[in-house]
Amino acid sequence: MSIKTSGLHHVTAIGGDPQRNADFYTRALGLRLVKTTVNFDDPGTYHLYYGDESGKPGSLMTFFPWRDAPKGRHGTGQATTTSFSVPESSLGWWKRHLAENRVESSQVRNADGEETLTFLDPDGLELALVAHPQGDPRDPWDTKLVPAEHAIRGLHSVTLSVSKEDATAGMLTDGLGLTFVHQDGNRLRFSAGEGGPGALVDVLVTPDAPRGLVAAGTVHHVAWRAPDEDTQAAWRDELIDDGVNVTSILDRQYFRSIYFREPGGTLLEVATDEPGFAIDEPLLELGRALKLPPWLEPKREDIEAMLPKLDLPSENNPR
Repeated sequence: MSIKTSGLHHVTAIGGDPQRNADFYTRALGLRLVKTTVNFDDPGTYHLYYGDESGKPGSLMTFFPWRDAPKGRHGTGQATTTSFSVPESSLGWWKRHLAENRVESSQVRNADGEETLTFLDPDGLELALVAHPQGDPRDPWDTKLVPAEHAIRGLHSVTLSVSKEDATAGMLTDGLGLTFVHQDGNRLRFSAGEGGPGALVDVLVTPDAPRGLVAAGTVHHVAWRAPDEDTQAAWRDELIDDGVNVTSILDRQYFRSIYFREPGGTLLEVATDEPGFAIDEPLLELGRALKLPPWLEPKREDIEAMLPKLDLPSENNPR
């Protein structure tokens, strides 16, 4: 491929109760809800976007929260861990903070020169906080519950679980332009662009693990960055020329998207950095109101009647 991604754009997962989801990610993890909208393919379901102050690409974790969604199963063919980047000296603080929020976490472990703390969200989604020794220059969202000196800087990496690595590794290097970094046992690390937090993916090879089931508590897809629509369109053409089954370019209002599966089964997306989340509400008011794309606006009354009430925590408002 002549086109290469610069890193992760967002990770989208399936959640359960939307209020519980919003409370956990804004209060326990200290992220900002930067957009309250709906699943454009299922408008009776919220699509909630969490990230930094403006929802910059690489800071985003998003959810389709269905209150009665069946429980998913972690396994091969999916992204099984989503990791966030935090300051190097913060994991002790995070362990105490998570305990205060009744979240059990692992012991801090060290791998690849990084300290990692793992835990589950309320629906069983596996998350990790990673303290990278080189630091992370990205600005965090600062709240009274999670102050800036400890706050999440953005995504750090994702882990893809596969039964065989060769074809998946080929897609990451040839299809996304990632670089193989090293292998540690059954874990292979790849990086995008200049590497570092927000540009990493680990491939965990577990041939005897069961196949994953995408439902509540699992990742739906992993999105990678494209700078603009022209690059995305050229990228799509190259993928098609290589025999990859790629969707048409879809308008997601805040970015444009194409989707395809890597050979191991995980759904991938290439999303544009533009236009961003401030196109339909001011920066200071991001996430407060239900925003709909123009083609769904005529159905607003019916959509609002289908959606459960969502009370946005006060921590979502700028100081």
